[in-house]
Amino acid sequence: MPAARAGTITQARIVGRDVNLEYFYDPLIPPVSGELIRNSGVQIGLNVFTRTHWAVHDFDLYRFLARNQRPSRRLPTQFAVSSPERIDRGLCAAMMPFSAAFTPVYTKLREIAESLGVECRRADDIWEHQNVISDIVSLIDRAAVVICDCTGRNPNVFYEIGLAHAFGREVILITQSREDIPFDLQHIRYLTYHPNSEGIHALGEAIRPRLAALLSSI
Repeated sequence: MPAARAGTITQARIVGRDVNLEYFYDPLIPPVSGELIRNSGVQIGLNVFTRTHWAVHDFDLYRFLARNQRPSRRLPTQFAVSSPERIDRGLCAAMMPFSAAFTPVYTKLREIAESLGVECRRADDIWEHQNVISDIVSLIDRAAVVICDCTGRNPNVFYEIGLAHAFGREVILITQSREDIPFDLQHIRYLTYHPNSEGIHALGEAIRPRLAALLSSI
């Protein structure tokens, strides 16, 4: 499906049985991808996909484009990301050390996410590339929200926090110890938890409203 253009009708005249419209394309709005139109047809009231389609809808097109149409980004050289961005509003990412000790935490995060209608994944759930860093970057790039566990001051997790912030993702920080939050991140609100069943349950209950609020704002 070819790209579409957004514009403004400046004049409408009835000439016999015809309606003549004068309009111009807005040069400040980039072409709207056919994929976006097809995937959002129900939302914008467009279910006829032809080269030319005229209809009147009570819909704020400019607000829709501002929320969904993202400009091209400068691409990194060390790994591949999508351009334009393709954020999955039904996906959140969990970044934590690769250790069995964190499996109960991840299980709880998945449970909370699923209760909100969202999928929670971490890089070891994926096998799309030969090197794990490509899967991590891809997951962070596609996720709407990234939850990062700073416990143990794991350097990989801190690198992933930096990526998430650089990509403009919403980030939720959690930790078992306040001392594991580095100085540069202490200005960001974070959640602490105890690594037992009661503590992990409490973490889930604390993170639920925060995750719900972030998802509703995206």
